Amino acid sequence: MKARRTAVDDPGRTDGFVRGLVEAIGGPLGAHAAGPGGPSPRRFWTPARIVLALGCLTLVLHWVQKTPCMDGAWTNNVQYTRFCYSDVLALFFNEGLDEGKIPYLDHPVEYPVLTGAFMGLLGLPIHAYGQSHPEINMGMWFYNVNAFVLSVLAVVTIALLLGMRRRRPWDVAMFALAPALFISGTVNWDLLSIVFAVGGLAAWARRRPLLAGLLLGLGTAAKLWPGFLFIAILFLAVRARRLAPAIEATAMGIVVWLSVNLPVIWLNQTGWSEFLRLNRERGVDWGTLWYIGEHLPTGPGEYGLELFKRLGADIPTLNLLTYVLIAFAWAAVLVLVLRAPQRPRLAQVAFLVVALFLIFNKVWSQQFVLWLLPLAVLARPRWTAFLAWQLAEVCYFAAFYGELMGAGGKTVFPEWVFVLASILRMGAVVVLCVMVARDIMRPERDPVRASYDGTDPDEGELADRDGADDRSGDGEDKRAVDLSPAHA
Repeated sequence: MKARRTAVDDPGRTDGFVRGLVEAIGGPLGAHAAGPGGPSPRRFWTPARIVLALGCLTLVLHWVQKTPCMDGAWTNNVQYTRFCYSDVLALFFNEGLDEGKIPYLDHPVEYPVLTGAFMGLLGLPIHAYGQSHPEINMGMWFYNVNAFVLSVLAVVTIALLLGMRRRRPWDVAMFALAPALFISGTVNWDLLSIVFAVGGLAAWARRRPLLAGLLLGLGTAAKLWPGFLFIAILFLAVRARRLAPAIEATAMGIVVWLSVNLPVIWLNQTGWSEFLRLNRERGVDWGTLWYIGEHLPTGPGEYGLELFKRLGADIPTLNLLTYVLIAFAWAAVLVLVLRAPQRPRLAQVAFLVVALFLIFNKVWSQQFVLWLLPLAVLARPRWTAFLAWQLAEVCYFAAFYGELMGAGGKTVFPEWVFVLASILRMGAVVVLCVMVARDIMRPERDPVRASYDGTDPDEGELADRDGADDRSGDGEDKRAVDLSPAHA
């Protein structure tokens, strides 16, 4: 029997922005073009391989862009004027790895345990090698080894995303070609948590809740944010009235997180708690909602709203307020999940949960944009809004480095320029949240559902056993949405 071929979405036909671009090179692919559903399925350059190659190209270009900073000789603000600063290189020295100190045991580390372990596993062998080879630049070696490993993790992430979107492989090109990946890929170790987070979502989609919990637990042990994906899963489980798989995944995540953290707590609680202490005592960070309020132009030469200035000086109150606002925002997401005409897709809810955390949090570091990249690709694969958001991120990136130069004593532009760039970045994320919420309330507009027969390809164990996706309280089957051209 001949195997059934899966229809692959062609953005040159279905996405207005891409359709406009491809008209300049002769229009979309023809009906007989080679590909997964075409006449030459053995052709090497399949969409998935093209996307993987594009991701590799982006990562290589990112490495080239960072080359001016690799020697660690950061004189005359070269790390800012060349836009090549990286925490990876800076923290090799600041965390004592260049002296052979073991993270947490010999020196407190400002990151969760798995990230600190990652730093130590790569940094300590380089220190040992440098002791017998004093001619090498240990900082450069450390950055390059980290950049290589993190790039491999990024490629694995792309492969996982492709596996989750077999009918829409070109969506993943949004991640592979993202300007944010180009400018921020190895600024920090966030790609470690991202590969665990996406792996957890992929495992959940394959109906393996325990594996999903394990991977998300490891991600939470690397950075806090993958733990928020459990919230999205639990919200949807409440809607589906199928809590058991979500509880299994969450319980596994807690066990894994404790297994990673408890040994370090036992050996040196002070070194382990540095992450908690820093986040508790840390003030308002650049580019956040609270920074915008503190530095918003209010008159000629005057900046800052009084309420935000007071909050910036009262960190305990600011911490409490951010927690309350994030909790209210997540409660609003739960209401949206429960009131939607059809159970929302997991990626949509995950994107909203993480994005709202960033909007109200007091810290929004440059590289945190990477957290949203895979979730945006899975939640709303529309190129126009995605690229507008990425443009806002690039503007913020440029303004941020100008602000860093200003902090170093070389004024580049007035403060209002950075405030404006921060507002544009935050506004772009807010607009994406609104668009995702609109797609949730109008599922017939969702391009992913259109490719997957009106269902959520990531729902995993939340799908009813009889194959129905969702049922309302009165028993009406709401699995299928009208995806005819008149409604799409």
